[in-house]
Amino acid sequence: MKTELTIALAGNPNVGKSTIFNALTGSRQHVGNWPGKTVEQKAGTLKLGTQQITVIDLPGTYSLSAYSLEEQIARDFIVMSRPTLVVNVVDATNLERNLYLTAQLLDIGTPLLIALNMLDIARERSLTIDAAQLARALNGVPVVPMVASQEQGVDSLKQALSATLKQIAEPHPAIELSA
Repeated sequence: MKTELTIALAGNPNVGKSTIFNALTGSRQHVGNWPGKTVEQKAGTLKLGTQQITVIDLPGTYSLSAYSLEEQIARDFIVMSRPTLVVNVVDATNLERNLYLTAQLLDIGTPLLIALNMLDIARERSLTIDAAQLARALNGVPVVPMVASQEQGVDSLKQALSATLKQIAEPHPAIELSA
């Protein structure tokens, strides 16, 4: 079991990963709105209670199939470094495209939490998303509604992170198979 906790922020380009990174870590990483802005991973520290957690802001990727340097960096970190938890930042205005990466992360057994971001823009477009229903559809993966640009949902995200990390750390009872 890992003693150091690491959270990776993953998602499509321009979904608010760096904004959430800054809100969680108190960093001042430049937030851009163009492809390839975060070409390398950025690291910061989040303090949750007594825990010090490393937060990694990964470059944007549409899938785990690496077609660019950005996608290769994100994929390699998720697959090879195996962070304790991946926060998949999802744009609420384009669920179909964003949930492709989510499905891939679930397929490889990645511990996952969804930050459903940009709900303000979704509301402006008359889109309604039921976060609880989405969580059920994703087999119980926690879904946290957010407007990261206005720091709405940041406290809820921290609470969900704490609960999810606690659940990951709890030992699971051994299954006894009889002959």
